[in-house]
Parts: sequence; C-alpha cells; structure tokens
Amino acid sequence: MWPLHCRSCRVCAPSIRCSALIRYPNEPPRSSLRVLAAPQGGAVLLGAARWSTGMKFQRLALIGCGLMGGSFALALRQAGLVTHVAGFSTSEATRKKALELGVIDSACASAAEAVQGADLVLVAVPVRATEPTLRAIDPVLTPNALVMDVGSTKGDVVAAARAGLQRHLACFVPAHPIAGKEVAGIEHADATLYRERQVILTPLPENPTERVLLAHQVWQALGSRVLELSPEAHDASFAAVSHMPHLAAFALVNAVARQPHGAQHLSMAGPGFRDFSRIAASDPNVWRDILLANRDEVLHQCTLMRETLHEFEAAIKASNADHLHALIAEASQTRSRWRLGGADSDV
Repeated sequence: MWPLHCRSCRVCAPSIRCSALIRYPNEPPRSSLRVLAAPQGGAVLLGAARWSTGMKFQRLALIGCGLMGGSFALALRQAGLVTHVAGFSTSEATRKKALELGVIDSACASAAEAVQGADLVLVAVPVRATEPTLRAIDPVLTPNALVMDVGSTKGDVVAAARAGLQRHLACFVPAHPIAGKEVAGIEHADATLYRERQVILTPLPENPTERVLLAHQVWQALGSRVLELSPEAHDASFAAVSHMPHLAAFALVNAVARQPHGAQHLSMAGPGFRDFSRIAASDPNVWRDILLANRDEVLHQCTLMRETLHEFEAAIKASNADHLHALIAEASQTRSRWRLGGADSDV
C-alpha cells in the first residue's frame, strides 16, 4: 500500500491512497501545485499552476525522431514554445525524413551534438537504449536543461539515469505520456497526439522543485493531464492496464493464426476482433523491450490473468450459468464505469 501523504499539500488523509510518494524530507511544499482528485486506491492528480505564457525554449534536442519524439516536437512548434529543434536518430534516413517533414530544423550526427546548448531534451529511444543515450549526452548537458523521456517503464529508466547521468541527474524528470498509435515512424508524427492524454511523471529525489514544475508546465501546454507516481507504482499500474493487454493481444492473434484453419477463422472476424486485436500490430522491438524491462510486474499480471481465465473455464465446464453470468456482469459493469484517462471514473 502506498504512503498516505501527498507531496504537494503535506496533508495526511487516512481515506486517500496517494502514490505521490514523499521521498524528499527536506523539500519545501510545492505551493504551486494543487490536489485535484484523489480516487481511492489511486494516484493523487496534481495540477500545476497554469503554464507561463512566457515559457519558450530556444533549443529542443530530440533524441529519437520517431512517432513519440516527432509528435512532441510538432506539438511544441504548434504551441509556439520552441525556436529550434535539433534532431538525432541512429538512422540517417530517419533524420533526413524528419528534416523533409519539418519536424526538426537541423539533423545531427550524434546525440551529444544535438544536445549542445539545448535547454530542453527529449529522449525518445527504446527503453534499453536509455542508459547509453544519457551517458553520451551527460558531458554536454547544460546544468539548467530539462531532460525527459517517454519510456513506458520507469524503474529501469530511473536506474539507467542514475548510471548514465553522473553530472546532471538533477536535470532528468522521467515521463511517460499515455499516448501512441499502433504504427511507428516519423511519418506518423502528430501534433495532437498528446492532447487530452495523461502524462505520468516519476520525479527523482534529486530534482529541484522548479524542474518538476517546469515538466508539468511543458506537458500541460501540449494539452496533457499530468500526474505524479513513484516508479514502482507506475510500473505496477501499467503492467496491469497496458503491458498485459498488449501481451494478451499478441497471444490471442498467435493462438488463432497458428490453428490449422486459422486463416479461415481470421477471415470471419468482425469489429470485436478488430478492436481487441488492434494493439497486436504494435512495434515488436518496442514491446519486446517493454515486457522484458517490466518483467516481474508483467509476470505477476500473467498469474492473475491465468487465475481469472481459469475461473471462467471452470464455470463453462460446469455449465454454471449463474456464475458465468456474474463474472461477465462484473467485467461489463467495471468497463462501463471506466473512462479514458480516469475522467469521471467510478473505478
């Protein structure tokens, strides 16, 4: 169970389960933040004071010119918050494409070159590449730069930051925007990708309060709703509601396709299969890394899924209509109450 203490208001409430862990005993209260909601068993949603209209970055260093990074750069441009975007990707073809599409202003031959003089850095690389990327840019980071990532796991990213950022760890505020598409690549970058989407921040004890507040403001300026979690709480939650659903979709599609008449079965599929299996078309490289990075939490969710599936199987084998009905009704009611991003949700 998470500590019952909100970092923004410093008020304990026994009925609130707050995952914004108090890990900075000497840090003053963040008076510019206010508690907006505290659903039982969930995170306290923090809303920063309205982002400053004077906020503007002179140079964004975009490390990884793909869907997520490209969308971030386009959104900043659309909001008028950046003067120059310097981009680096390991693929020269990707760098050229990003230039052609106007996502970046200059293509750099290395991550360190892109970061030279940058006051904002977004690391949008596969999670396993986080440590070497941060290690490469650490020597050239300016002390006042804001560095964020977009990784779907946070425990490993925090460990990578501690290993890779020997001089500038305080600059790094881990972030996870809950947005994306089942297609990857700079050609799919979209300035509206983060609008009305949640962004989870998992600040470090070393982060100055103003650095975390600036991270809040950047994402809010792009239309996102910002929450704070501990890395552990983040990884537990997203194993359940993101990583396990992807794993289930991958497994279902393979289970159908591998059957002797799998192709025929697939040809009969309708909207239900389409909607459920959509995320099975996700990038294999990205999801291989995510599932391995969050291994323990994903395996825990596999155990829970097997137990629940076994309960359904047992009801079907026993022709227990009442129990089967109750299981389906439970899921139906939970799903009916759920709202994307937690808005107006009863669960």
